[in-house]
Amino acid sequence: MREFRDFYYDVADGLTLYARDYPGPENSKGCVLMMHGLTRNSRDFAVLAEKLSNTHRVLVAEQRGRGKSDWDPQPERYAIPTYVGDMFRLLEVAEEKQLAAVGTSMGGLMAMVMNATNPGVFTHVVLNDIGPELSKVGLDRISSYVGQGGPISTWEEAIAYNRSINGVAFPTLTDDQWESFTRQLFNECDGAPYLDYDPAISQAVKADDGSTVPPDLWPIYKLLNVQPLMLVRGAISDLLDADIKDRMIEEIPDLAYLEVPNVGHAPMLIDEAVTQAIQQFINA
Repeated sequence: MREFRDFYYDVADGLTLYARDYPGPENSKGCVLMMHGLTRNSRDFAVLAEKLSNTHRVLVAEQRGRGKSDWDPQPERYAIPTYVGDMFRLLEVAEEKQLAAVGTSMGGLMAMVMNATNPGVFTHVVLNDIGPELSKVGLDRISSYVGQGGPISTWEEAIAYNRSINGVAFPTLTDDQWESFTRQLFNECDGAPYLDYDPAISQAVKADDGSTVPPDLWPIYKLLNVQPLMLVRGAISDLLDADIKDRMIEEIPDLAYLEVPNVGHAPMLIDEAVTQAIQQFINA
């Protein structure tokens, strides 16, 4: 098992942000940047990061307001342009100029914008259940629960809450898997679980002003046709529907597509078939 080190770095507005840094082997093939979804954190990528660290350095970012990164006293900065700036600062401090990217949901939107901002920054891009257009059904579901996680005083209550908001996306999880999943979303203080993000991130989601999901990303998406591109999609995703997926493939026919059965938004990237496919794609 390859260990990661805690990587803290400062950004221009005074916050201290966090990433997991898996150093990789001495003969590393390069670096991979992993970026999580709206309410998530670095624990989402534990399985895949460990596997990729056999060949690459892996940086797993926690965006401001999540996990070990500082919460922002100005919630209006919880927005894609700010996160993208944070990621370029991470790359600067980590001394990485070109690397592969794996982005889940919001992290995939960030990858698109980063690529448009600095063409050529990525050698490979993996988008996990995200595209340049999002289904209103999924957006409405996410908006209905983000920032609404309390009060919760026991792990049993945390698991029940997680099932209530994510059961539609993961209909086949076992009780043990629900517990493991819940421990990715929650942290613990004095024995009581709490959602591991700043509730104020919900302000940008509910504002509907384009700060969370920019209004038209198709032109930016098309810029991803230069380096190898992979799309992972949950077969029952309510955020990335089949019509949007089909158009993504039509726009970039060389896109490598992997559909994960019996899963909605967003595949966890822990199943052997999925992690192996991503490994092969990035190592190609």
